[in-house]
Amino acid sequence: MDLGLREKRSLVLGAGGGLGKSVALSLAAEGARVVVAGRTLEKCQQTVREIVSAGGWAVPLEWDFSNLSLVAERHGQACDLLGGHVQILFNNGGGPPPGGAAGHSLSVWEDQFKKMVAPIISITDAVLPAMLQARWGRILTNASSGVVSPIPNLAFSNSLRSALVGWSKTLASEVGSKGVTVNMVLPGRIATERLAFLDQARATREGIGVAEVEHRSRATIPLGRYGDPREYGDAVTFLASERASYITGSMMRIDGGAISSI
Repeated sequence: MDLGLREKRSLVLGAGGGLGKSVALSLAAEGARVVVAGRTLEKCQQTVREIVSAGGWAVPLEWDFSNLSLVAERHGQACDLLGGHVQILFNNGGGPPPGGAAGHSLSVWEDQFKKMVAPIISITDAVLPAMLQARWGRILTNASSGVVSPIPNLAFSNSLRSALVGWSKTLASEVGSKGVTVNMVLPGRIATERLAFLDQARATREGIGVAEVEHRSRATIPLGRYGDPREYGDAVTFLASERASYITGSMMRIDGGAISSI
């Protein structure tokens, strides 16, 4: 199947590692041009090296997404690097610290909102006008299975990423008739450094070994294993493609069946 992604111009946030890197690798493998953006330039450069060595096209862009004053400048740089406006945007911010829902000051909630929600909305607003003018675009936002089935001790993620769900669904209804699709992607337990960090945090909190945490987690997943980042990246790439042109306002679960709700 030809996904129709050859030479499509894409901006992948948080692509220095983890889920963002998997998306960048997959898009590039389908012939898309990829700006690999992330906080740490060295990590972005490593992703670029892997893409180029496989015959793809990619360039790095150092970008601290939490600094909203950089959005206009970095967006302009991304367009210059791509040789045109962004056609595919993959929104992907860093994960918040673990913690319960009660007992945090409002300043902590405000700080997490500024890191997790505001940058995604701001960057999307930057790329959207050119997509609308061209009557073609893909906006994809990474969230978490916690927006459907809240994950214990991840209150910031469950709460603030749920705000992005409402935003994404509303935006989809506003721009769909103009050729732009807007979708959310909900990863379950995908084997990344972030997941390893969360498993270690749980092991410390419960006084058990990491191996036991992994064993208990796998037991809750119908497929019986953690996901491979490549599986996640390939699913996102399909949503970005021409073949997914009738999918918008949706939430794709990439969780091995772990979410128990229908």
